[in-house]
Amino acid sequence: MIRVAIADDQQLIRAGFRSLLEAEPELLVVGEAATGREALALARREKPDVLLMDIRMPDGDGLWATERIVSDAALDGVHVVVVTTFELDEYVAQAIRAGASGFLVKDTEPVELIRAVHVVAAGDALLSPSVTRTLLSRVASGLSAPPDASRLAALTEREREVLALVGQGLTNEEIGGRLFLSPLTAKTHVSRIMTKLAARDRVQLVIVAYETGLVTPGVVPGE
Repeated sequence: MIRVAIADDQQLIRAGFRSLLEAEPELLVVGEAATGREALALARREKPDVLLMDIRMPDGDGLWATERIVSDAALDGVHVVVVTTFELDEYVAQAIRAGASGFLVKDTEPVELIRAVHVVAAGDALLSPSVTRTLLSRVASGLSAPPDASRLAALTEREREVLALVGQGLTNEEIGGRLFLSPLTAKTHVSRIMTKLAARDRVQLVIVAYETGLVTPGVVPGE
C-alpha cells in the first residue's frame, strides 16, 4: 500500500486528487494540508510515501515546506512531488534543486498522476515529459557558478555518457536505445552514478549534469 498526502490551498483541487487516488486500491490518502506549515506537520505526523505539494500556499509556501521536509533526516522516506502550473516554473526549479522528487502540472491526465505516485514511491524521480526539457533549461539558467567538471572524476566514460542523457531528460529506455544498452543496464548505470555522486534521486543527477557542464542550458540535442 502506497501512502499519499495532498497539500494544496484549494479545497476543490484536494478533493479532486483524493477522489482519483482513492479509486486505486493500492493507494491510501493519509491526510490533507492547506498551508505550507500544515504540509510540514502532516509529513512529520504521517510520513507518507508521496506528498503532492502545491507551491502557492499561505503560512509557509510549498517551496518552504519542501526544503524543510527534504532536509529532515527523519523524513527520508517522504518523496515530494511538486504539482503546479507551468507559469510558476521558477519556483518549481527551486523546489527541485531543494530535493523534490519531481513535478507535475495541474492539468495532467489522471492516469499520469497515478503513474507519478507509483514511480516516485518506488524511489525513482518523476520528470513530466511534456515540460521536462524546458523546465530543466530554466533550472540551469539559474546557476550562478561556472561549470565544475571535477565532480565527475569518479565516473567512468560510460557513466558520464549516461549522466549526460539523464540531464537531457531521457528515460532509462531512451538511454538504453541511444547507447545500445538494455533498460536494466541503463538503470544500473544510473544507480551507480547516484551512489558515486551522493545524489538523492534522478532529479539531482539532472542538476549535476548542468552544474558540471555535461549539458548546456537551452540546448536540446536533436532539435
